[in-house]
Amino acid sequence: MTAVIIDDEVYCSDVVNILLTKHCPEVRIEAIFNDVLLAKEYLIKNQPDIIFLDIEMPRLNGFDLLLQLGNISSRIVFTTAYDQYAIKAFRFNAVDYLLKPIDKDELITAVKKSSTALS
Repeated sequence: MTAVIIDDEVYCSDVVNILLTKHCPEVRIEAIFNDVLLAKEYLIKNQPDIIFLDIEMPRLNGFDLLLQLGNISSRIVFTTAYDQYAIKAFRFNAVDYLLKPIDKDELITAVKKSSTALS
């Protein structure tokens, strides 16, 4: 499975990258973005299997990004420090909603859910 990580905080995107690399060898990370506008440009042209997406980001939040992209085939796993967006996330057909700090077991489960959703 291909994946893209989008988080304005470098430390947070690095943690997701490390956890995926170490515990989810079936996931190949195509790109990591700490600037949501650069991520948007990339996603207009590319459709990874999974997008690990933060919600609260400057200039454009995760929900607005998805609205601007329109109908995409990528599975969305939200990675955020805020629990109050969970219901809204599932209205965007999120496969999972992971609270920071990301738990490796929850991440593995989210990847498995994404894999099942792709089948």
